[in-house]
Amino acid sequence: MTELVQLGAGAWAFLGAVNSGVLEDGVGGALIVDTGLDESHARKLLRAVASAGLTPRAVLNTHAHADHIGGNAFIVARFPNVEVFAPPVEDALIRHPELAPRVLFGARPPAALRGKFLLAPASPAVPLGAGEVTLAGVPVELRSVPGHAGAQVAVQFGEVLYAADALFGASALAKHPLTFCVDSAAQKASAAALGALAGVGVVLPGHGAPVPDVADLARVNLAAYARTTDAVRAAVQTPCTTDEALARVADAFGVVMRDMAGVVLNRAVVSAHLVELQEAGAVHADVRANRLVWVGA
Repeated sequence: MTELVQLGAGAWAFLGAVNSGVLEDGVGGALIVDTGLDESHARKLLRAVASAGLTPRAVLNTHAHADHIGGNAFIVARFPNVEVFAPPVEDALIRHPELAPRVLFGARPPAALRGKFLLAPASPAVPLGAGEVTLAGVPVELRSVPGHAGAQVAVQFGEVLYAADALFGASALAKHPLTFCVDSAAQKASAAALGALAGVGVVLPGHGAPVPDVADLARVNLAAYARTTDAVRAAVQTPCTTDEALARVADAFGVVMRDMAGVVLNRAVVSAHLVELQEAGAVHADVRANRLVWVGA
């Protein structure tokens, strides 16, 4: 995609592996919502914005994952007056992106976890809480939707909702059945909350095509998250470690992990669902023979 796709009055999408939103201020400026994985995405995004006769005035990152912030540094270098805004805590990760692979690995990460898919270039970022705000002349409502990330926000602009990674397109869910999250219970609550919103005419997920029915998209996501929880519960009916549970769940979904990044990302998903199950009393943890073992109730 090299052009902007109109979602509503003054609201555009730049579609790609990761979607970016472009919201007009009415006087030739635009708020950019998420900047993609890397400089390549950012270059194409800026060309599309310029072709629409718009100039970037600010960037809003919905969360600090590398595929949503990787273009920040390039855009800020091209437009030094552009400020970057992000939810609290996520802003710290944008300023210090080396923390992301460190947290996933649990220590200083090996080189295999320091590629662009986990480690974005650093950029400035200003913390911004949820609620109704005006950024660079653009009025938006930021809705707190944690779960996929610790402090993610969705962005509503009139009848247009950019759901970020609180909701995924059906094709993205099919391609990645272990949908990333740090808190699976919060992920479900956030999807349900977006699905219950009134007055949404079109919803743009972070990954996937825009669709008109937010309630239906939320149902599809909730069903996928529930399947993961069920698979994790089934995996620990025979006591096992987190890594053994991951292997069982991956086998159940036909997921083949070929690199370290895939393993640590999917391990985090399984860990999140294990904690949700533990808090519900469906599994418990035990230490046996110097191993942390999960046991189904």
